[in-house]
Amino acid sequence: MTSKVLVLGAQGYVGRRVAAALAASEWAQPVAAGRRAGAGVDIVVDATDSEALAQAFAQADAVVNCMAGSPAAIVENAKALRLALQRVPVRLVHFSSMAIYGAIEGLIDESCPPAGGVGGYSAAKAQAEQELARTADKVVLRPGCIYGPGSPQWTDRIAALVRARRIGDLGERGDGCSNLVHVDDVVQAALAALRLPGTVNAVYNLAMRDAPDWNDYFLAVARELGAVPVTRIGNRRLKIETHLAAPALKILEILARRAKLRMALPPPIPPSLARLWGQDIRLDSRAAERDLGLLPWRSLQEGLRDSLPQPAGARP
Repeated sequence: MTSKVLVLGAQGYVGRRVAAALAASEWAQPVAAGRRAGAGVDIVVDATDSEALAQAFAQADAVVNCMAGSPAAIVENAKALRLALQRVPVRLVHFSSMAIYGAIEGLIDESCPPAGGVGGYSAAKAQAEQELARTADKVVLRPGCIYGPGSPQWTDRIAALVRARRIGDLGERGDGCSNLVHVDDVVQAALAALRLPGTVNAVYNLAMRDAPDWNDYFLAVARELGAVPVTRIGNRRLKIETHLAAPALKILEILARRAKLRMALPPPIPPSLARLWGQDIRLDSRAAERDLGLLPWRSLQEGLRDSLPQPAGARP
């Protein structure tokens, strides 16, 4: 029997992948929902409107919430989901984030309560989970840093910074665990969560086993791009990037957007990103391995080979 699965945020990076995987399955029919009409979108739904969501849920057997946006939009989306699911109870697979753990360090499993507190995004993700806490049938996924082909944050941006020699060996500032997870593994987790039997109330961390620290990840990216040796980035240079260059680049981005100018601006390195690179937090994903069948994880070498362009003269 085919299940009809509504994918909220189907225009985003993860949402597109989830919808495609559902379409390729033999058991599900995706209904791709986006905030605006366009290619790959079946219905237009305001994910912060509980009435609109309830109407969409009435035509679905389950919902995967991949909705992204501003911190305010993340919270409003969670409130709307809670109200809609009270009226139309269906299985919810909700994408949260490792950001809910805030600045905590060490080996972290799902019993660690959301902390937030390291910025608007972190606090919004934590509040969203609180809004959905009483939802009867749900699976919450807390991925680490999702990389893979076309990943804007953890593949494309990192590759651009490595090529420009703006990051490399950060010393102790890059010793934090990357908590990387390939987008294909994330999609597999979402599909497996949809098929868990009965009524469930589960939370799962998602990060590959033995994820490298950030210094090693930057080096692996550089090797794949043929951009070695990497540059040693000292504390002074990193402070210039985070406290001087990042605000200036953000202002230019805002001005260009308001003026409707297409400008290829270099990616900024905000202080929050630099803090993450040094944060000693490691996600414990053994529950997801056990319940969602996520072994083996996609290896970093294979994942980068699929994600990055090969340098000239490299072997196929």
